[in-house]
Amino acid sequence: MNYCKTPMNKITVEGTQSWNTYRDILQVISETAASYLDARGTCILAIDTYPGVIDEELKPEFLSLNPSLFLDMREALCSKDAFYQKIHPYLTDDRVFGHMYFGDLADFQDPDKISSLQEQIAGTSGLIIVYGFGAASLTEPDILVYADMARWEIQQRFRKGMPNYHTDNEQEDILKKFKQGYFFEWRIADKLKRSLYDKIDFYLDTNRRNDPAMITGACFRKALEEISQRPFRTVPYFDPGVWGGQWMKKVCGLDPNQKNFAWSFDGVPEENSIYLEVNGVLVESPAMNLVLYRPVALLGPQVYARFGAEFPIRFDFLDTMEGQNLSLQVHPLTDYIHCQFGMSYTQDESYYILDAKEGAHVYLGLKENVSPEEMLRDLREAATGAISFDADKYINQFPAKKHDHFLIPAGTIHCSGRDCMVLEISATPYIFTMKLWDWDRLGLDGKPRPIHIEHGSKVIQWDRRTDWVKNNLVDQAYVVKENQDYTEEHTGLHGLEFIETRRYTIKTLCSLDTEDNVNMLNLVEGEAAVIESPEGAFDPFEVHYAETFILPAAAGRYTIRPMAEGPVTVIRAYVRH
Repeated sequence: MNYCKTPMNKITVEGTQSWNTYRDILQVISETAASYLDARGTCILAIDTYPGVIDEELKPEFLSLNPSLFLDMREALCSKDAFYQKIHPYLTDDRVFGHMYFGDLADFQDPDKISSLQEQIAGTSGLIIVYGFGAASLTEPDILVYADMARWEIQQRFRKGMPNYHTDNEQEDILKKFKQGYFFEWRIADKLKRSLYDKIDFYLDTNRRNDPAMITGACFRKALEEISQRPFRTVPYFDPGVWGGQWMKKVCGLDPNQKNFAWSFDGVPEENSIYLEVNGVLVESPAMNLVLYRPVALLGPQVYARFGAEFPIRFDFLDTMEGQNLSLQVHPLTDYIHCQFGMSYTQDESYYILDAKEGAHVYLGLKENVSPEEMLRDLREAATGAISFDADKYINQFPAKKHDHFLIPAGTIHCSGRDCMVLEISATPYIFTMKLWDWDRLGLDGKPRPIHIEHGSKVIQWDRRTDWVKNNLVDQAYVVKENQDYTEEHTGLHGLEFIETRRYTIKTLCSLDTEDNVNMLNLVEGEAAVIESPEGAFDPFEVHYAETFILPAAAGRYTIRPMAEGPVTVIRAYVRH
């Protein structure tokens, strides 16, 4: 298989604008600072960091520049106890769910401490270094270095014992660490970073320990501008799970010695990164930088007007081939997710079956004569371990075969059964899964997986029963257009969902247009295809089987053609106008 796990975006620039050792990085920063020191005897260098950057690695490197004054932004924070008291109402006592925090870093800084740091800067000459999360907001720096990292790497560090920002929770449950990042840290960090893009002088990639990479701010902005105009892929990542399967090992070329792989995110800019290659230097940057810096070019004016700088579509893989059933689950309605968790839209979704074994099935919707009271009673008893929940008594099972598409508007009970390879096409708020039953399993951490029956009971749509599900959510594909070159089919999603999906079986060439609307696609059949611009607006872009790729709204017209004999099939998703 030709699935690419390291999709690269080559950025061509003039002169040296990239460095990949601390020695070279510090030298160019030192030389830049020297020009300010020679001119006026002082230079303020701000090293602003994303929460999760390893201070123990970076601080000694910048201290080696021998500054006259070195200030750490942690000195401006309130106490850890006061910090916890402020954020706890948003984190709640739940292992998984919290409430979005829409404030700022300044909410957790002591004004007197801020004033003291600013007075120290005013009374010092020579090289002044301000280091840490929020450094650029303390004073107007002469040089701004932004030290960034990807959310997936942050999660890996959480698992290895890294605490949350300004929190002593090294041994905390990983789900609670992730929750603090998701509902709090990443929100205020992205908000602050968004205000800095046009001020960054140097962009520092800190994803690999003791292996930094840096590019100029001008190069960083040029890269985001270029990528927002052409097809690109995000960097996929893969993770094992209690129900995980074996399909991705083979197709995506993963470690065969791992027990399984359950998930892959391959098209979730909130989570994934993008790789930049600048004069031979590899720089990894969160794909959210593209969303935050170039939202209109990426999303299109109408999608941006509706969602703001958020990428509303998600493609990910769920692999149960030779694995187990997913947890029985339901997603909240828009009103519920907004009132309870502070999200503006919900996790409507669908299962596109990339592959399936004989006898595979999907659980979807309620059987006709189900009693809500009886079912909830059994779920609650099962959650205590008193009984095993009889899913077959209450939930429909539908046979699943390759290229079936099951639609799952929020409020619909569902899960994939074993022996399915699912391309999940959904709205982005992926954390909001109310698990109702998990088949008497423990998680990989040896703990019971979180169950949220009380949340689920408030959002289950009890009228989504067998006949309604058959007529609305199963096998809804129909032909939209057919000619000698390709066939276009509508496959979903349901009218309650904002995502439209079209499937194209392409014999020779298919001409499409983003129509000022971000397009997300996956090659679901065929070895390889090439994406081209009729006007030559971007270079030809090659994709392989099972790869997800994105056409920014600004890319405009594009064509898809097979790279070898025989047709290819592509699934395309976009936001309905």
